[in-house]
Amino acid sequence: MRTAVVIIGGGPSGLLLSQLLHVHGIDTVVLERKTKDYVLNRVRAGVLERGMLDLMRQAGVADRMEKEGHSHSGTVISYGEKTFRIDFVEHTGHAVMIYGQTEVTRDLYEAHEETGGKIDFNVENVVIHNANTDAPHVIYKVDGESRRIDCDFVAGCDGFHGVSRQTIPLDVRREYEKIYPFGWLGILSETPPVHHELIYAASKRGFALCSMRNENLSRYYIQCALSEKPEDWTDEAFWEELKRRIPTKQAEELITGPSIEKSIAPLRSFVTEPMRWGRLFLCGDAAHIVPPTGAKGLNTAASDVHYLFNGLRDYYGNGTTDGIDSYSTKALARVWKAERFSWWFSSLMHRYPDQSEFDLKMQIAEIEFLRTNHAAQKAMAENYVGLPY
Repeated sequence: MRTAVVIIGGGPSGLLLSQLLHVHGIDTVVLERKTKDYVLNRVRAGVLERGMLDLMRQAGVADRMEKEGHSHSGTVISYGEKTFRIDFVEHTGHAVMIYGQTEVTRDLYEAHEETGGKIDFNVENVVIHNANTDAPHVIYKVDGESRRIDCDFVAGCDGFHGVSRQTIPLDVRREYEKIYPFGWLGILSETPPVHHELIYAASKRGFALCSMRNENLSRYYIQCALSEKPEDWTDEAFWEELKRRIPTKQAEELITGPSIEKSIAPLRSFVTEPMRWGRLFLCGDAAHIVPPTGAKGLNTAASDVHYLFNGLRDYYGNGTTDGIDSYSTKALARVWKAERFSWWFSSLMHRYPDQSEFDLKMQIAEIEFLRTNHAAQKAMAENYVGLPY
């Protein structure tokens, strides 16, 4: 088999890239190691930046998002009983969209199927060959049958544990990592959100986040120790701890109910450089991971897709290699800015086990500065809605 671009990874970034390329007549094959149902059942973030919204529109998959998504023009930050709001539209002219990653992926799968897109599920033993030549190919197995695809380019959208990053030789790539000394315990519940916008809460007991998927589906998080497990927490214990970390008004208005999903996510910052080796390009978690504070994971993957899609479109449209040659440099420049924002916001809102009294005072002073300073709010709003590509 031969195709223009082999995309390894059938999550939202791989599917979005495939759909954008399809719109411009560029053939792809997507390889996914899990089943479609498995991919769709993964619970992920639901805040979409303005750039991601534009890419969904370009890909022709924005109709349901426009109808069912919830535009948020700001967010609330609390510390103790004090609260203030960052107005995104006032500071930037843009809002964000609350629309679950599962729904994004569902829309992309439907479009992919409608257009006859090629995708293999349950692939195993994927190996990328000759990525640093003009004739790469990919070998893999499905149901014990060996298959080979020859291609012009390979897009590695297969996440942190995928094969794509590992294909780049160790003497070529350099990795940067920060492990945070805590995780997020999150639950999903079929209850109305406690507030119509997200609440990021700093408290003496640790961080909390009040988020949502829709009017009757809420997502809540609390900072927890890395040693803890989801089964250590009953629903009742979670709700009581959440109430202790958010302002009294919201705690009294909180509607609780049984969780339908409960998990703990460790926090890390990770970047690999470069994001290109020959004709292999890394996208999303294959190249970088951010803490979930500020919801930059999917959105940073989307910016990678933007740069790679435009580079490939130029290559097939007019034969120029400028876009693909500059892909890694452009993508990494924006990645590091997203990493900075996620690191800063995480440092601002969480309690660290080794914080001194001085550190705690500085943390409060930083929050107070954000509350009272127009320029600081503008900078945060610009980062939250998404820096331009």
